[in-house]
Amino acid sequence: MIEQELPLAAAARTGRGIFDQELLDRCISCGFCLPACPTYKLTGDEASSPRGRITLMRALNDGSLPADDPTLREQSSFCLGCRACEPVCPAGVQYGQLLEQWRVQQWQGPHRPPLARLLTLAAGRRWALRLMGLVRGAAHRRPRRAVAGPAIPRQAAASQVAAPDVPSPAAPAASSQVTPAGAGQAVPAGAEPAGSGPDQLMLGCFERGLFPKVSRAAAGLAPDLAVPTDQGCCGALHAHNGDLAGGERLARELGEALPGRIVTTSGGCAAHLAGVLGRDRVVELSQYLTGTSFGEVRVDGRRARVALQDSCHLRNGLGVYREPRELLRQVADYVELPDAGSCCGAAGTYALLRPKDSRKVLDPKLDQIEAAGIDYLIVVNPGCQRQLIGGLHRRRSKVRVLHIAELLAMADQG
Repeated sequence: MIEQELPLAAAARTGRGIFDQELLDRCISCGFCLPACPTYKLTGDEASSPRGRITLMRALNDGSLPADDPTLREQSSFCLGCRACEPVCPAGVQYGQLLEQWRVQQWQGPHRPPLARLLTLAAGRRWALRLMGLVRGAAHRRPRRAVAGPAIPRQAAASQVAAPDVPSPAAPAASSQVTPAGAGQAVPAGAEPAGSGPDQLMLGCFERGLFPKVSRAAAGLAPDLAVPTDQGCCGALHAHNGDLAGGERLARELGEALPGRIVTTSGGCAAHLAGVLGRDRVVELSQYLTGTSFGEVRVDGRRARVALQDSCHLRNGLGVYREPRELLRQVADYVELPDAGSCCGAAGTYALLRPKDSRKVLDPKLDQIEAAGIDYLIVVNPGCQRQLIGGLHRRRSKVRVLHIAELLAMADQG
């Protein structure tokens, strides 16, 4: 039996076995990415910018630098992978793909961080994820029942997402073969269109253990969703931590286990799944709930004041940021943080692998949150939720961090 080559992992085997040369060639070294890059802001070092890192990638790819050069190893790890450089890039460089290919090469064997190896190993065990969800009380399968649809059908609303105000960060790489899949969308070659099965709620790997209330809230908000418990990891964790082929394999396995459209409560998972399965197979929760009417959340007799922390991959990778804001304005007084769209420093495993650097990225954001006079900080990604809860707890802040599903559930009950 001939195994079909996975698109992103296959790209990592071109360009002398490391990078997709066409992706590297897109960069014109204009420097537009520098002000958007969190690590460049921290250091002012060209090597710690997207432009500088692509220069390093080119040197590695053409043999100018040896693979074990310490600067290569440091910069491939120091990068947050937030993809903030992509929306501002006039040449459409798909930096996230290049970073994943770089880490495949740099994090081989003993060079892969032990904690990253442990976490990906745990996330790849479906039985362990199911057990964790059962113990912690994450959402589970229940009979579907007919419900009154929202003012705008969720299926239609999700497919009519307004175009972002920035160059489309979801555009495929020039080297990829793509197939049209709806207005303005494209899917990787080999991706399967959404089937006729029910919409299904994806249960995040570690979200099941850390934040089980999120999936319960999402299931309560959308009782028409199927919620199977025997589902594995989407592979985003693997793809971002040096196992690109494993990450794509897990995404395809999840796509087979959840036929139809997959609704996710994690921005990072949404971006990874969309890259492998196609945009028509994946929808983030706030997109899914667009057009739904909710009550409001009140604190001490007034409307609650809330702010949003964007998911980097959801905003920069898929161009989704309006939908959660529209929902929040419906249920509370919304306050836009100055840097709501910038990385909080969680960045998947980054906060665990590089905690000091992660906190340097986080601290200015915490200052903004505390100065905003808000009651709740809302997130759309579990990694951000963990990061911000920890940061605000260290400061003894009174601001509560909630996933958007939890806040909307409060509004629905109120």
